[in-house]
Amino acid sequence: MPNDVLAPNPGHTSGPRAAVAAVLGPTNTGKTYLAIDRMLGHASGMIGFPLRLLARENYDKIVRLKGKGAVALITGEEKILPPNPRYFICTVESMPLDRRVAFLAVDEIQLAADVERGHIFTDRLLHARGDIETMFLGSDTIKPLIRRLVPKIDIVQRPRFSKLAYIGGKKLTRLPRRSAVVAFSVSEVYGIAELIRRHRGGAAVVMGALSPRTRNAQVALYQSGEVDYMVATDAIGMGLNMDVDHVGFASLSKFDGRGPRTLTAPEVAQIAGRAGRHMNDGTFGPTAEAAEFDPDIIARVENHEFPTLSFLYWRNASLRFLSTETLLADLKKMPDDPALTRPPPAEDQLVLEAMLRDHEVSALAKGPDRVRLLWDVAQVPDFRKVKPENHARAMDQVFRHLAQGEERLSQDWMARQVERIDRTDGDIHALMDRIAAIRTWTYVSHRPGWVENAVEWQEKTRSIEDRLSDALHEKLTHQFVDRRTAHLARRLRSDDLIRADVADDGGISVDGHKLGRLQGLKFAPERTGQKLADRAVINAANAALRPIVASRVAAIVAAPDVEFSLDDAACIVWSGEAIARLAPGPELLNPRIEIPTDDRLDAVLRLQVESRLNTWLAAHLDAVLGAMLKARAADVPGAVRGIVFQVSEGAGAVRREKVEAQLAALDEAGRGALAALGIRFGVDTVYFPALLKAAPIRLRALLWIAAHRDLTSPPPPAPGRVSVATEQGVPGDFYAAAGYRPIAGTAYRIDMLERFAATARKLARDGAKVLPPEHLSLLGISAEGAPAVLKALGFTASVGEAGIMMSFDIKRARRRREKRLTPVAINPDSPFAKLKSLSQ
Repeated sequence: MPNDVLAPNPGHTSGPRAAVAAVLGPTNTGKTYLAIDRMLGHASGMIGFPLRLLARENYDKIVRLKGKGAVALITGEEKILPPNPRYFICTVESMPLDRRVAFLAVDEIQLAADVERGHIFTDRLLHARGDIETMFLGSDTIKPLIRRLVPKIDIVQRPRFSKLAYIGGKKLTRLPRRSAVVAFSVSEVYGIAELIRRHRGGAAVVMGALSPRTRNAQVALYQSGEVDYMVATDAIGMGLNMDVDHVGFASLSKFDGRGPRTLTAPEVAQIAGRAGRHMNDGTFGPTAEAAEFDPDIIARVENHEFPTLSFLYWRNASLRFLSTETLLADLKKMPDDPALTRPPPAEDQLVLEAMLRDHEVSALAKGPDRVRLLWDVAQVPDFRKVKPENHARAMDQVFRHLAQGEERLSQDWMARQVERIDRTDGDIHALMDRIAAIRTWTYVSHRPGWVENAVEWQEKTRSIEDRLSDALHEKLTHQFVDRRTAHLARRLRSDDLIRADVADDGGISVDGHKLGRLQGLKFAPERTGQKLADRAVINAANAALRPIVASRVAAIVAAPDVEFSLDDAACIVWSGEAIARLAPGPELLNPRIEIPTDDRLDAVLRLQVESRLNTWLAAHLDAVLGAMLKARAADVPGAVRGIVFQVSEGAGAVRREKVEAQLAALDEAGRGALAALGIRFGVDTVYFPALLKAAPIRLRALLWIAAHRDLTSPPPPAPGRVSVATEQGVPGDFYAAAGYRPIAGTAYRIDMLERFAATARKLARDGAKVLPPEHLSLLGISAEGAPAVLKALGFTASVGEAGIMMSFDIKRARRRREKRLTPVAINPDSPFAKLKSLSQ
C-alpha cells in the first residue's frame, strides 16, 4: 500500500502513514477475502457491506476465526455488540464512523452511482477512513471518478479467476444443472419456479423481499444439492456466493421504479458473474421468452469492458436541524463538484415531506432536537415498499409518541403493533408482508432511546421474524420443490447404494420418501402425472427393489404349501399379497399361472416362482378336487370314461339330459363303475356329491373365473349357502360350474335341488296334489318361488288357495326321456356322415 496521507475523517486523527486504496475488478476476484484478510492483520477494523445478508455472512466467518467477543455486527435491524469488539461488520448505512479503527473498507463502492442509495456510498468514499489503511472494493467502472475524487488513491486491479462465456438461448426445461434463472418480477419468478418444479424436480427461490433467514435457507437448499436450479430476481447479483455454473436471463429488461428499461452491460455482468466461482468457468444466456443478447453486450461481459461511470450521486450530509425548512433546504443543496450529482428525492426525504403535510406533526417538529428526531423517524426504512405517503402515516404515529409524553414508544402500543404480525398462517405473499412489517419494528427497537426494554423488544421481533422466515421457507419449498423427486435424482447420480425400506403394508420408501407399494411381486409406483417425478420414482425403484424382489422370490420358493391360497378373484396369495393369478389354460381343470410383469423381476426369478406355484396348484387341486381328478385318471371302459369326461368338463356336474343316452347305454357294470368313482345319477343332474362341500364349490367357481377372464364374475358363493341370487349379466355356466342350477333369478345347490325333486316326485307318485310347506326349507324358498322351481324340474305347479298345487305327468316325462334317447338322423351328405364313413 502507498504511504499517501489523506484528509482524516472528522474526529479521527490519521497517522502519517495512513493509506487508501481501491481494489477494483469484475465479480469472482476475491476482493472481499482480501479485505477481510487485511483487516484481521490490524488491531481493529470495520467493513461496510451493501446488504444485511452479506454483513451477517461475513460476521459469522470472522467470528469463527476470532471469537464472538472480538467481532461486532451492526445493521439497521440487528446489533451484536460485545463489550470490547475489535472488528465491526456493518451495512454501509450503519457504519459507526465516530469509532476510530485502524482499517476501514467499503464493499461494492460502485453503488455510489445507484440512484436510491448511491449518496451513502459517495459519502463513505469521501469521508470514511481508517487510521492506518482504507480500502474500497468495487467495479472497474468507478476507477476514473475515484481518481478524481480521491486523487492520491492507489488502484489495485484484480482479474477474474474464471472465464464467463455466452452460450446462447436455452429452453427452461433444457437448462443445465446448477443453473440460476433471473427474472424481474415476482409473478415471473413464481411461474418459472413452478415450471421447473414440474419438469426438473424443483427450484430454490431468491428475491430481495425475502428476509435474510429465508434467503439463506433457500440458498442452502440449492447449495446442498437438494435442488439443482434457482430462480431469482436481480437480488442474486450481489452478495450471494453459490456454486452456479450457468445464469439464464428470463428477461432483458427491468422496471427501475420509474419505468421499464433494458439492462445495461454492467448490470448483465453483475448478475451473470454469479456463474463460475473461483477457478470454475461460468456461462450465461437467455431463456424462457427472452431474446438473444446484443453482440456488443456479450463482448463487454465476456471481456469485462464497460463504460466508466460519468458521475456519482451525492446528497448533502452536513444537515442543519434549526428548523424543518433549513433541513429540507440542506437536503436539496447541489454538489460543487461536476463529478457529483444530486439524486431525485430519496425515500427518506419523500417520507419527511409527507409527514410534514400532517399539521400535528409539523407543529410538534419545533426546535433542533425535534427536527432531528423527525428526520430520524423519516429514515426508518420502508421494508414493505409501499408509497411514501402510506409509510409516512405509520411513521407519524411513531413521531407523535416520541415527541410527546414520556417521549418513548409505550409497551402497550408496541405490543399492539407487533402482535397483529405474529402469525404464520396465510400464503407466501401474506408471510412476506408480515416479515417486511416486523423488520420495521426490529429497526425501531434498535434506535437508541425509542422503546423501553429495548433488548427485550429486539429479541421478540427477531424471534417473530425468524418464525415467519421459517414458515415462508417451508411455503416456498412446498410450492416450488418436489423434495422427493429432487432427492431421488441426487441419490441416483451418486455412487452410493440405494436402500429401500419396506413397510408392513408393502409401502416402499427411500430415505423417508415414499415410492409406492410392492404388491406381491409387482411394484405399484405413486404417480403424479409429471414425467420427471414419475421417472425418478421408477429409476429409484429399479435400483433399490431388485435385491428385495430377489429375496421375496427366495422366500416364495421356500414357503410351505400352507402359506399359499386363492382369493375371490382367482389370484394366488402369499403373505397377504396376490403374487400371481390363474389364467385360461388348455381346459378348466388345467389353468395357467400368470405372474404380473415387472421390470424388477427378471426371467430367471419368474421361472422360479412359476415352478413353485405350479407345484402348489397341482397339490391344491388334488387335495380339494381329488375325487374328480382320480375319476379322470381311472382305468374304466370308454363309455364310462366319456361320461366322466363330460362331468369333469362341467367342473363336477352335468345336466342329466345331456348324458341320458350314454347312461342308458351302460350296463350294470358300467353303472357300478360310475358309482364306484363317486358319481351320483340324480333326477336332474349327474354329479360328484363330494364336490359340493364348501372348499370344492369355491375352487370350482374360481376355476371358471380363471377360464373366463374376459367376463365379469361375482365372487364364489358363500360357504354353506343352499341358494344364491343370480347377478344380471353373469352366465348361468358360472353357477353350474360352482355346483348350482340357476332358476328364475336364484341358483340352487344341485344336491339340495335333487333332494327336493326326489321328495316332490315321491309325493306326486303317492297322489299328493299340494306340496307341504315344510319341504320348502330344503331350498330355503317361499311359496311364491316354489312353482318356478317345480316347473324347471318338470312339474306343473301354481299357487292356489290350498297352497302350492303341483302335478307330475310321468308319461310325458317318459316321452321326453325317450325322445332324448332316439338317435338323430344324419344327413348322408353332411360332413358328419362323410367323417363317419371315413372312420369305418
